[in-house]
Amino acid sequence: MKTITPQDLRAWLTDGGELALFDLREQGVYCRSHLLFAVCLPLSHLEARVGRLAPRRSVRMVLCDDGEGLAERGHAALEAMGYSDISVLDGGITAWERAGFELFSGVNVPSKAFGEFIEHEDDTPRIEASELQAMIDAGEDLVILDSRPWGEYHRMNIPGGIDAPGAELVHRVHDLAPDPSRTVVVNCAGRTRSIIGAQSLINAGIPNRVVALKDGTMGWELAGFTVEHGATRRAPDPSPEAAKIAQARAAAVAKRFGIQRIDEAALARWQAETNERSLFILDVRSPEEFAAGHRPDSRNAAGGQLVQSTDEYVGVRNARLVLVDDTSVRATMTASWLVQMGWPEVAVLENGLAGDLVEGPEPAPDLPAAETIDAQTLKQTLDAGDCAVVDFATSLQYRAGHIPGAAFAVRARLPEDAAKLPDAARYVAASPDGVHARYAAADLAAATGKPVQVLDGGTKAWTAAGYPVEDGFEHMASQNDDVWYKPYDHDDDVPEKHMREYLEWEVDLVRQIERDGTATFRRFPAAT
Repeated sequence: MKTITPQDLRAWLTDGGELALFDLREQGVYCRSHLLFAVCLPLSHLEARVGRLAPRRSVRMVLCDDGEGLAERGHAALEAMGYSDISVLDGGITAWERAGFELFSGVNVPSKAFGEFIEHEDDTPRIEASELQAMIDAGEDLVILDSRPWGEYHRMNIPGGIDAPGAELVHRVHDLAPDPSRTVVVNCAGRTRSIIGAQSLINAGIPNRVVALKDGTMGWELAGFTVEHGATRRAPDPSPEAAKIAQARAAAVAKRFGIQRIDEAALARWQAETNERSLFILDVRSPEEFAAGHRPDSRNAAGGQLVQSTDEYVGVRNARLVLVDDTSVRATMTASWLVQMGWPEVAVLENGLAGDLVEGPEPAPDLPAAETIDAQTLKQTLDAGDCAVVDFATSLQYRAGHIPGAAFAVRARLPEDAAKLPDAARYVAASPDGVHARYAAADLAAATGKPVQVLDGGTKAWTAAGYPVEDGFEHMASQNDDVWYKPYDHDDDVPEKHMREYLEWEVDLVRQIERDGTATFRRFPAAT
């Protein structure tokens, strides 16, 4: 097994070559302390996710942890999958820190640090929650555009806000603010998507006053104002005239930021080189549009989220990125941000949806074989006391609802945590849709020495059959630090404390990236 020193890894991070740097700890542990450009790829989810994050098997790859042995286990698994150029960070993140290098907390840090960089460099206009409320009270002509995905918006939003996620803003704003005197307010939950969304509209040259709501919905609530829950307002598809305006404004953005456009022939040449260069073809439209028809060689990465959480879609630093949509507006606006983030080879595919399209979601990776059990049979078996259920959902999903009596466990921790499971003659592995349980079943059998079945269709099938679930953390074999808890995910009575801590963390990222020195964010001259 090859190892790499912190000094050599830092050199790799800045040499311009491709690098897949994966931290194999669970996300909740990773978010406490990690390298800036380390992509969180928990060992628990390695087989299901690595092919999407690093499609080229010969890519230069480094694995890290904090000395728990996860990197060594991941190295063996990845070699078995055909990855050929793998190193392990010698001494883990502790050695990195001892070498005098910076460690970061949080998730999606490169993207969020970039948002703070943009606000600092472009002086993105912003208003406080109290100022927005005063404008609303005064009856000023304004529109509030929420730049988050539908699920986040629907959960809670600024009263009156309309959902228009990230890259949709320039695409859809012109019918929502046809009068240049109408103020456009962009918000998200915290800061990044408010800043990037507002600056997108400014960069596109819309004549309206555009401002970001400082600190988003968190700032709104911290100011003592209430949010809506369950809102259903969406930005409409652009009218023909608005679509023309959006395309013209996106073309100006493409010129300013030097966005490369390629045709199918150029894409074919890049695809022929995927043994030497990693290639990601990303459809930046909404998930609904993607499911209605997409290129079979593409993956969905809605533009705003691709900028907000690039490391969840692309696991190879300096890979080639090709963006696809129907009019090039969303692809161009997304590309403009990726170029500023320092991605060296980003292109928009011309007429990328002109060929044969396929419907439905992205195909799932091949699942390991497992013996299954349906919900009805499981209910009968549980009633007879003949098995125990082990739930491999995230701890947040488990807390929200699980099969009564099911134990919570983290797949990668089964060697240590199996002793905490209820004693049973056999086990049934469950997860929300049954997919992750398939991967965990063999590990559960190995850790317990007992036969294991998988609940077909997962907990969703259980509830669809009309069977009850319970909530809370009653039966915890593993610690609930597997995922990052957003400020409003904590179940204590001090959400304001978590919100303030989160916002302070975001603001401080500018200073941290300066100390770290491995980011390649780019500053472009102001538009003339």
